[in-house]
Amino acid sequence: MTATDRSIELTRAAAQAAADKLAHDIIAYDVSDVLSITDAFLVASAPNDRQVKAIVDAIEEHLLKELDTKPVRREGERDGRWVLLDYVDIVVHVQHSEERVFYALERLWKDCPEIGLPADAVATRGKAAAHAAAAEAAADAAEREDV
Repeated sequence: MTATDRSIELTRAAAQAAADKLAHDIIAYDVSDVLSITDAFLVASAPNDRQVKAIVDAIEEHLLKELDTKPVRREGERDGRWVLLDYVDIVVHVQHSEERVFYALERLWKDCPEIGLPADAVATRGKAAAHAAAAEAAADAAEREDV
């Protein structure tokens, strides 16, 4: 099974809104083969709490205005470190850069196919790969220390 056209449309629109608010390391995965609760994950990050909140607000506003859709759930807004927007078809994760490195969601979903995003939304993708590689190296080092 692959993500529906609607899921891909929502994902790309959310990615564009995030990019417009200067989100970093935007990446999307088609998780429809491994999860039954959603089709896609969009992950983006920002260097501070205020920007995380601004990105989340921009995504919500853009998807409501352009695609007439609202999230069914919004979590983590109070701290502004990791906000989750659940649109059922897609789940958007906007993380503070430190949380992004620590939790390394890319490492968890690296076997899932990526969803193509607008060009300006992927302009900072090199950082995501670097973060994922650093997180994986840290996890490997921690594992070796436990042995």
